Amino acid sequence: MKHDLLPTDGAWQVATCLHGIPVSNRDGVAFHDAPLEIWDRALAEIEGVGFTLAELADSHVRPADLDRTRLHDLLALARSHHLRFPSVHVQRRSVIEPGRGSENLDYAHRTIDAAAAMGMTVFSTGLHQPFTLAQRQALWFWTEQGAKDPDDPDVWALAVSRLRELGRHAADVGLSMSLEMYEDTYLGTPDSAVRLVEEIGLENVGLNPDIGNLVRLRRPQQDWREMFAKTLPYANYWHLKNYSRDEASDASSIAVTPTSLEGGLINYRAVINEAIDIGYEGIFVMEQYGGDSLGVCATNREYVLGVLDVRARVDASASAGLPKGLSA
Repeated sequence: MKHDLLPTDGAWQVATCLHGIPVSNRDGVAFHDAPLEIWDRALAEIEGVGFTLAELADSHVRPADLDRTRLHDLLALARSHHLRFPSVHVQRRSVIEPGRGSENLDYAHRTIDAAAAMGMTVFSTGLHQPFTLAQRQALWFWTEQGAKDPDDPDVWALAVSRLRELGRHAADVGLSMSLEMYEDTYLGTPDSAVRLVEEIGLENVGLNPDIGNLVRLRRPQQDWREMFAKTLPYANYWHLKNYSRDEASDASSIAVTPTSLEGGLINYRAVINEAIDIGYEGIFVMEQYGGDSLGVCATNREYVLGVLDVRARVDASASAGLPKGLSA
């Protein structure tokens, strides 16, 4: 399929997450520590479904903790499979996590330096904390209650200060920084997330408007259209995923399950067009939980690129004006 619509830098960037790659093997060896043959096979699978870009999440590989040789080998393997890592995503290492905030802050700084050394353009993170035991044991982790950021002005101020520190570091090495929306954190509602970004006040710091993280919760939520309307103007990076959602009018029962971008509650054709209307030019990261995650991400990539193709044709038609013979 040929895709014609391009942002100002010459190409729309559509990447996959690594959820479809096991974080450890049957012997319990973490992917981060796996032999090169395991890395090679995983990257070959990503290439095999048609991706040229992949978000490097620290659930799988921690760039900050790779020695020079392993870092070189990872990049060499990626090149051999025509892959590039445009971004790193640090997850569940909140800079305000009780007892570990300072350690997580240091880790984030080291990750920013590693990302720059690897030629990345985006440092992505958030304020979500490690899974609770109940979350680890649940079929879907989001159905169990996780940690909550406190309603405490001092902790809020600490979050702003530390994230601003990271944002300045990212800017110094040429990276954008994006903050992922996630329930029960200071990035857990559109209003709070926007306020946080505004108080950080740096041009290179924006939002990852991952509204899917909120739509999937089995609790009442704002309308997804309203949430995107508030957050898209601040978006500089984007995890896209969708869920089927059914709920009783009194919210006494709510059922949610992962699905494709095209088949879920959120109308991504409308949202992507809205984002482009207000100038979004960031990376689209395909994300999926459950089943053949990598396969669904590939299907979603084609859906997104198809939406962009239609947008390009509509824009071209509009630029050409009405057909001759029609009244204005």
